[in-house]
Amino acid sequence: MNTVTLRPSKEKSLLRRHPWVYANAIDRVDGKPAAGATVIVRSHDGRFLARAAYSPHSQIRLRAWSFDESEPIDHAFFKRRVQRAIAHRRSFVENTGAVRLIFGEADGLPGLIVDYYLADAPRGLPLTDEASKAPSGPAPATRLPDAGDATAASGQIVCQFMAAGVEAWKEAIVAALVSATGCPNVYERSDVSIREKEGLEQTTGVLAGAEPAETLVASENGVRYHVDVRNGHKTGFYVDQRDNRALVQAYAADRDVLNCFCYTGGFSLAALKGGARRVVSIDSSGEALALARANVEANGFDPARAEWLDADAFRTLRRLVEEGERFDLVVLDPPKFAPAREHIDRAARAYKDINLSGFRLLRPGGLLFTYSCSGAIDADLFQKIVAGAAADARVDARILKRLGAGIDHPLLAAFPEGEYLKGLLLQIV
Repeated sequence: MNTVTLRPSKEKSLLRRHPWVYANAIDRVDGKPAAGATVIVRSHDGRFLARAAYSPHSQIRLRAWSFDESEPIDHAFFKRRVQRAIAHRRSFVENTGAVRLIFGEADGLPGLIVDYYLADAPRGLPLTDEASKAPSGPAPATRLPDAGDATAASGQIVCQFMAAGVEAWKEAIVAALVSATGCPNVYERSDVSIREKEGLEQTTGVLAGAEPAETLVASENGVRYHVDVRNGHKTGFYVDQRDNRALVQAYAADRDVLNCFCYTGGFSLAALKGGARRVVSIDSSGEALALARANVEANGFDPARAEWLDADAFRTLRRLVEEGERFDLVVLDPPKFAPAREHIDRAARAYKDINLSGFRLLRPGGLLFTYSCSGAIDADLFQKIVAGAAADARVDARILKRLGAGIDHPLLAAFPEGEYLKGLLLQIV
């Protein structure tokens, strides 16, 4: 088998079971491994360290599959890894029709993201169809079905293959997903720029089963959301914010709410479900806002309680401050401002800008839910940025809770890079 030998002392990260090896840690490559090929990784003195996927075009040259020398990387390996990941979700996740099944390195499948949507409406449902409206009572609890459940066939799996290793094993992974879930429908959303660093083209399309509906409807914490898996952000929905949407829902009663960078209205719908008096939502995508309005209708909420602004969030936040608008609860969930470390300074200024406006827009006792999904901005830096914004706004803000992704986004202890979503719940004192 092809073997990669590391430079002296460069084995330390693998010994700590960190799954990445950078190109500058490699001494030599014996053989001619293709992109995605499995290689044996050895220390400079010849000790076995890992079996890993080789990526000749990426600065992350190796991604470890296994630290067990006796474990082959074959179809059975991927079947075991997929089954283990899904078993975790079945044990811990419920009351949702949108679940992250595979979270890359944390599930031993580096570079792979898989989400599952359990559609609770007919496929191809028009947004204005009466059948899309929620019943008057709460939505039934939902949980990931077993492979033999009839409901599994109506679901939709959406995958992102973001590294050469999982790309090479795509067929085996798709087969394992279908087998473990009983869901025959698998769609690829590998239209992400990180693939270019792996020497891979961006791609989308059906990998198994039927073409996804234009939109499907998935329930979460009693709220029904239209999801566009073919064209929406990520895999169609921000699955990672489920617990935080529930928290907004819990605190929204009788409050005036502002949701910035609202996309299709995830936090807005949660606030309306929680009894908010008024919800003002800002996004620069007219298509996303159209889906958000459809979500209001699908849940039977009073549209007079929801105001949608198709506008630039930065400028609109400043305008609202100047006009003297005030809210009881503000959500700031912007897109990734720092895709890499070289963007940290610019991103820090952007985060401070929106948080400064957020603090200024809050009434005394108001709540700020603020987030960063930039992997290059760690939790300590994000807190410092938010603290600086509070100081400039001349308010005293206390942190009530640190926020992150849900339990279906586990963090590998040896891989802090996996904690991309950071959030804070603050209150103006």
